Amino acid sequence: MKAQEVFRVKQAYGSGIVEIVIWQVPQPVPPSGHPYKYRLVYAVDGQRVLGYDNERGKGDHKHVGRHEESYRFISPQQLMADFMADLKEHCHDETDS
Repeated sequence: MKAQEVFRVKQAYGSGIVEIVIWQVPQPVPPSGHPYKYRLVYAVDGQRVLGYDNERGKGDHKHVGRHEESYRFISPQQLMADFMADLKEHCHDETDS
């Protein structure tokens, strides 16, 4: 089986752009133990502000500004819900500035 795209969207959001791409892959991307490869990003003026991904060698993690922390992947649906919750919080913070 080849990698199959499960979901893709790119659209304006807040003062930036959101791009979400999720693939189902035949083998987990080490050290992740699930069959998905993903990239979810919110960028403003070409700079990543928020991002979730599972890079080979790093596993599931997220970027909030310059800070990076591990992320516990449960499902593609939960991944998108967690990203959107962080995104809404971030955009709310932008309007408070």
